[in-house]
Amino acid sequence: MYEDLTYDEQGEVGVITLRRPEARNALTFRTYAELEDAVRTTTARCLVITGADPAFCYGDDVKVVMGGGERPPDVGAAKAGPRLTPAADALLHTDVPVVAAVNGAAVGWGMELALMADLRVASEKAKFGELFLLRGLVSDAPGLGRLAQLVGREKAAEMLMTGEVIPAEEALRIGLVGRVVPHDELMPTALGLAQRIAANPPLAVQAIKRGLRKALDPDWNDLGAWVMTNLGQLFQTEDHREGVRSFLEKRPPQFKGR
Repeated sequence: MYEDLTYDEQGEVGVITLRRPEARNALTFRTYAELEDAVRTTTARCLVITGADPAFCYGDDVKVVMGGGERPPDVGAAKAGPRLTPAADALLHTDVPVVAAVNGAAVGWGMELALMADLRVASEKAKFGELFLLRGLVSDAPGLGRLAQLVGREKAAEMLMTGEVIPAEEALRIGLVGRVVPHDELMPTALGLAQRIAANPPLAVQAIKRGLRKALDPDWNDLGAWVMTNLGQLFQTEDHREGVRSFLEKRPPQFKGR
């Protein structure tokens, strides 16, 4: 059914696995569309999202998405104005609980994906980083609206403003993840947690998720529109182009502030 990911069900638990291991599960526009569809169409009581080893998700495929090799399939959607991206909208507004099983690097939008989960279980091999700054960009809405909830405003600002990548044990210490387990115990642990959630009354679980969103989250649609407006501006800067070029050329960037 999908090309860049798989969707399987184990009882009442749905498992979404990103499957572009040769690109460290970096995202193309097709991957985003498939992820959105899998989240919106699931009938599972709980979802587990993971990646094919060796990575969870390296964020956007820079060569494809930022290198000009691909365009969004629905170009006309831009006429609707700045808004939350569809995959983020699906994840942030679903009433289905989501567990992220972070098996390796979760950086860039890969970290956003982990942040959009309700619970995060990390392998000892996991690492986390908000790398948007290094491409001359701002993070997606979850990095702004949820990271500080988990780790506090100061640590969130540090991660967002430096592009620091932290290992699993540091992520546990600061509250970014709920637990760290040996790599071969990751999926059994995440599935066990998801199965415990799925065994509970589904309407009550969904109400709890909606209540947490109402109590703690910002207006995702408003924040998403702000992010897209700023991304639209930042994509036009020389610093963004330099961030992409330096990454592809494997050299330190030289940012000019323009």
